[in-house]
Parts: sequence; structure tokens; C-alpha cells
Amino acid sequence: MPETRNDDRQPVYHTVRLIAGPALFLVLILMPRPDGVSPEAQATLALAGWMAAWWLTVAVPLAVTALLPLALVPALGIAGPGDAAAPYANPVIFLFMGGFFIAASMQRWQLHRRIALAVVARTGTSPRRLVAGFMLACALLSMWMSNTAATLMMMPIGTAVLTLMTRSGPNRSDDTPQLGAALMLAIAYAGSIGGVATLIGTPPNAILAGLADELLAVDLSFARWMAVGLPVSLAMLIACWALLCFVLFKLPGRPIPGAADVIEGERAGLGAWHPAERVTAVVFCLAALAWIFRAPKEIGGLTVPGIQTLLPQVGDSTIAIAAALALFLWPARDRDGRRTTVLDWRHAAGIPWDILVLFGGGLSLAAAFGFTGLTEWLGAELTVLDGLPDWLIIASVATTFVFVTEITSNTATATLGLPVMAALGPAVGVEPLALMTAAAMGSSMAFMLPVATPPNAIVFGTGYIQPAQMSRAGFWLNWMGIVIITIAVSIVSG
Repeated sequence: MPETRNDDRQPVYHTVRLIAGPALFLVLILMPRPDGVSPEAQATLALAGWMAAWWLTVAVPLAVTALLPLALVPALGIAGPGDAAAPYANPVIFLFMGGFFIAASMQRWQLHRRIALAVVARTGTSPRRLVAGFMLACALLSMWMSNTAATLMMMPIGTAVLTLMTRSGPNRSDDTPQLGAALMLAIAYAGSIGGVATLIGTPPNAILAGLADELLAVDLSFARWMAVGLPVSLAMLIACWALLCFVLFKLPGRPIPGAADVIEGERAGLGAWHPAERVTAVVFCLAALAWIFRAPKEIGGLTVPGIQTLLPQVGDSTIAIAAALALFLWPARDRDGRRTTVLDWRHAAGIPWDILVLFGGGLSLAAAFGFTGLTEWLGAELTVLDGLPDWLIIASVATTFVFVTEITSNTATATLGLPVMAALGPAVGVEPLALMTAAAMGSSMAFMLPVATPPNAIVFGTGYIQPAQMSRAGFWLNWMGIVIITIAVSIVSG
């Protein structure tokens, strides 16, 4: 009977979620207009309310909500169709698209699996070293592909090691329950943490780059982000490893019998390097180097020329698409000997196009904020934190986004929250980019709940983790993230 009642309520709940967006839109557009707000700005605020309601309740797919500006920005007289559509072609979207294509090629030829197993094999087979190896491998993959894909790839390897430990005989270990929980949490958390390191590692980073250009006229390059994101990611990985291995689960340092054989067996199953796999590795490495050295660098008092020294108009998106084109055009043979290219459209078509549309919708809404002066009005209203030390304001922003994203999509949280942070900065006397950076990083630090991120849900489904274990570990890791973000952003912005 309870199951029937739940089924009956589901359509009603879905209808309520659908109605909530348009209802909030009508309330905001019909209410008395505040002083200093133009009719176009009020319409933009109402549109933002509609999109927020649908994004937060997932009444429709996130990408469907992201299409609303294309229809409503011109219809409401906020801006013309060209201005509404232009953000959907923001260079950051093509940076992410190129990154998705590179990741698709890595997955097609199993390069990501070879890299991960090589890292794990070299870190050792004691419980502590295994956790470190899996974290490092998963984070490394998550820097360049989605955290979900990285977690899905590492989880079966981890469960194979844990299965070995549960067998009777000389390989049996009494540490399996503790290691099982620690290893699964490590994989999930590293998937989220690794994405912070690069612009293409997780959607909030790319949203930040697009909004920094749209709202602040700041070119947040791949290398500039990595100078902050990589240290934060490394610090979080170390903190997470120490928390799991020494505080929460107290894992031993002795090797696990037979674990090395499992890992070597997985590596042997990959066989020899396929020529297309080598091409993918070369293209990936060249793209990463090009992103890092796009602009000239000052190193030890010397100026190292960058790509822009010769080609000044080249951007990070140019490099990403050039790398993707190389993969599409390079001839190869598949494992059955048939002619193909290193990346063909059958494999490329599976990239998450919805994320790209979602980026466009968020950037279009942010552009409407700028067209109508709504950003400046919000900034004038957001003065509650004025007078506090900069570091405390940054910490408050990081704390808010870390805990909000436990129950909402990190992409939706960043899309809705970053324009507000851009407005808050001038109102409280803090560099807007600093607050936006703290918010973007905080949006990727959801560790407490199984529903907070796909990696959390994936590893929770293995049965090795109890809800209380994830909540306890995630609570402390959330606060570690807040501290590390606050320190890093304060140093960079100071």
C-alpha cells in the first residue's frame, strides 16, 4: 500500500514543481517595482526566479531550463535574439567541448584506464598506499574528464581489490570493512577534488571563466586558473587522505597479500599500446602544454614566449578544438582492423551536450543581468557583509556554497550564485573575482550526502559505505575545503 500512495503522489509532486517556476515568474514580474529597477531588470529578475525554481527542483532537465533565455529574453524586451543567443557560443563552451572530445578518445582506446592502473601500481599495496594511489589516479583523470566518468572507471578496480581481501585463504584480511569504506570514499572524493584543478575538470570552473569574461571583462585562462586550482586540489587530496587513513579509519601500513597481482592482472588485460592510443596520448599532452603555455610566462626573471607571442588571437578554446580536430582527422584502425579515425563521430556523439547548453543558458541569463543594470542594483542591496574582514567574507561565501551544493546541483548552484557574487564584491569592497572563485570552488566540495554528487551516489551503491560514515567524513572534509579555499583565495586576491 505505501508503494501505491507514493506512486499516486509522484505526478502531483511533478506538477507542483512545473508550476513553481512560472508562478514565481508571475509573482516577481507583477510585484511593485523597487526603486532603481527598470522594467527590463524586473523582467530579468522574474526570469531568473523561473530558472532557479526549475533548476533547483529539476522539474525539467537542466538543459531544457537553460533554453528559456532564448525564448523569453527577446519576448520580454530585455534584449534582441542575437544578444540572447550570443552567450551560447561563448569560447568557454568550446573549451569544454574540446575537452569532452579528448576525453571521449581516451575512453574509446582505454588510455584513461592505462594511466590510472599505472599510477595505482606505483604507489604500493598497503591499505594507506592503495587509498593514496586510487585517489591520485582518480583525481588525475577527473582533471580532464567528468568526475562521474573517472569514478565509474576506478570503482571496479577498487572493488576487485576488496573482493580479493574477502576470500578465504592466505589473502584474507580483517581490514576489509575499514578499507572498503575508506577506499570507496577516497574514489568518490578524489573525483570531485580533482576536477577543481583545471578549467575543464568540472562545470563550475567553466561557468566562472565564462562569467568572468561576461561580467568582469577578465580573461581567466587555463593556466591562470590552474595556478590556483591545482594547489587547492593537491591540498584537499592530502587532507582527505590523512583524514580517511589516520583519523576516521586508522588503516594499517602493511601490504595486502595478492593486491599487486590483481592490479597487474588488470594492466595485462589492456594488452600492448594501440597506435590510436598513442596518438591520443600525444594530442592530450600537447593540448595540456599548449593550455599552460598559451601566454608568455615570467620564470625566474626570464620571459618564456608563449603561443600568443606568434599567434596573439589564439585562446584556450582554439587549442581545445584544434586538438579535437586532430583526433577526428588522424587515420587509424579499430581493434578489428577496420579503417576509422582516432575519434569518430559515433564515439564523439556521446559527450554531454546538455552541459554545454546549460553553460549557454547561465551565461545568457548573466548577460541579461548586465544589459539591464540588475547586477549593479543587486550589489547596492547586498551590503550586509560590508565592514567585515575580506577573509571572513570569502569564508562566508565558501561556507554557503559548500553546504548549499550538498542538496543542489553544483552546476545550477554556480550558475545562479556566481552573478550574485559578482555584484556582492563591489558592495563589500572585495575583488569580485575572489568571491566568484570561492563560490565556484565551494560548489565542487559536496562530500556529506549520497545525493550530493554522482560520485558519492556511485560509491554508496557498492554497499561498502554506511550513510553515517559518508556524513561524518564529508562533514569534516567540507570544513577542510572551506579553510583551504579561504586561505588560497585570500592569498591570491591579497
